[in-house]
Amino acid sequence: STWGNTSLPTFVMFARSCARQLAAVMLRHSSSAGRPSLMIPGPIEIEPRVLSATADHAWSHVQPQLIEAFGASLGMLRTVFDADKSSQPFILPGSGTLAMEAAAFNIIERNDHALVVNTGYFGDRMGLVAERAGGVVTHLRAQIGDRPTIDDVRALLSKRKFKVVFATHTDTSTGVLNDVAALGAVVKSVQPEALLVVDGVCAAAGDEMRMSPWGVDVYLTASQKAIGLPPGLALLVVSARTLEAHAARASPPASFYSDFAQWLPVMRAYEARTPAYFATPPTNLIMGLRASLERFVAGGMSARYARHKEVSAAVKACAAELGLRMVPVSRDAAADTMSAFYYPSGVDAPQFLTRMLRGGVIVAGGLHPEIRAKYFRIGHMGHSAMDPALADGRRVLDALKAA
Repeated sequence: STWGNTSLPTFVMFARSCARQLAAVMLRHSSSAGRPSLMIPGPIEIEPRVLSATADHAWSHVQPQLIEAFGASLGMLRTVFDADKSSQPFILPGSGTLAMEAAAFNIIERNDHALVVNTGYFGDRMGLVAERAGGVVTHLRAQIGDRPTIDDVRALLSKRKFKVVFATHTDTSTGVLNDVAALGAVVKSVQPEALLVVDGVCAAAGDEMRMSPWGVDVYLTASQKAIGLPPGLALLVVSARTLEAHAARASPPASFYSDFAQWLPVMRAYEARTPAYFATPPTNLIMGLRASLERFVAGGMSARYARHKEVSAAVKACAAELGLRMVPVSRDAAADTMSAFYYPSGVDAPQFLTRMLRGGVIVAGGLHPEIRAKYFRIGHMGHSAMDPALADGRRVLDALKAA
């Protein structure tokens, strides 16, 4: 009877509001109790406000609310990655590997030379993608846990001409951080015409990125790590000269789906707040993306990077006190979004991971094929790192001590 004189649209709006509030309460409870904390290098724990934005209800890709969220997200990606106004963001349906493919296939033509500054498993993958695109690939490697020196990069660039240089910002398999600022400087100094592509899947929004000031031409990532969403979005920001290189190709890219020519009109239309279509976007994830990026922009990226450094330092200091050895050979070469440690001598890997789980934390085993059974990985990025009220960080440290 209370609702007898109320219009149906008003009732529906009230019901949706109640549902969102209830979902937020349940999410807050579930993130702190009743289940283990997800502390792997992606997917990660998701902020309740962001998760709520993805789960509100289904959206059409031509609804005004979605158009606004899409356009706003494109603009905020420039801000988050410190890219200039001439750069072009892309929000594509897909994984981080799709973003890698989009970068390689749109730049490389047959027999173009590509250099991979390789720090692990995903450097190897980038090389495979570049070869599939038709490139002639050279890998510059270091020992596991280290990164090629800038002097080694300079020497190779001085000997051979490359169209593109690829680097992984943070390699998820090793936790090794490339010095992207130094890479950008040496590429600009020795081969200024070469394009610099950086895979930021495990780094973006946690390890510092100054895309335009550092001379990065493509920065690519995915939604499920420090960006703070479920998997499903491939994200790239592309410099103007990369688009010029694409436009000057002798033939279209071999990949139909990831061709910039298919997506560029769509991105420009949404940023102008007009719908366009090539393939259906994951609309709910885009609503969540806006919610996440708004938090980044409001809080400032410098503060976000500083918080990730603080949490990373605490995890690594605790591990050092326990006698655990990092996979990265030095702190300078170690990421702030994750940590990788060798198992203690004589410890059974499955039992160690099980003890961590009993301590309330899910961590990841090894990924690099040469040392897979010898080490484990912890993700400390995004919501788990940024919210001091969460118990996730303390859970990790307590579980490490108990394991």
